[in-house]
Amino acid sequence: MIAETICSAVSAAGLGIAAITAYRKRFLAATRIAAYSLVPVALVMTGVVQWLADKAFSPTAWVGVGLLGLSWLLFMTTRMVERRAGVGTRKERKAAARAAQRDAVAPTASAPSLGASTAPVAQPKAAKAKKSGGADSGDDFSDVEAILKKHGI
Repeated sequence: MIAETICSAVSAAGLGIAAITAYRKRFLAATRIAAYSLVPVALVMTGVVQWLADKAFSPTAWVGVGLLGLSWLLFMTTRMVERRAGVGTRKERKAAARAAQRDAVAPTASAPSLGASTAPVAQPKAAKAKKSGGADSGDDFSDVEAILKKHGI
């Protein structure tokens, strides 16, 4: 009841302002003001104001608003944690999984893949010998032959 009265008063005041504006020969602005001032009365007549008033004082409606706020808060928290952790998006994780799958060695491959390895690479004896002062260069080839035999080449 109070909402309807307030809406009617706002519309009457708006129409009064539109009349004053039209008196000053600003007809375009007066028409716009009149259009805006008719909106509250139209909302009262269609029942929108009554519906909003019913929802505003409904505990169920406020619980729903609270749940929407909670879900938004949870969503934003997970996004923030995901960005800080550097986990990335689902697309990035799938792309990384596909790249790792491509880099894997097939069981029937004749040569190992040359991807990045986490294990340190062992230096051949000849390279160690050259660094330490030089040794027989014939030991080089026995290491290479052992590696080739190990891989079936």
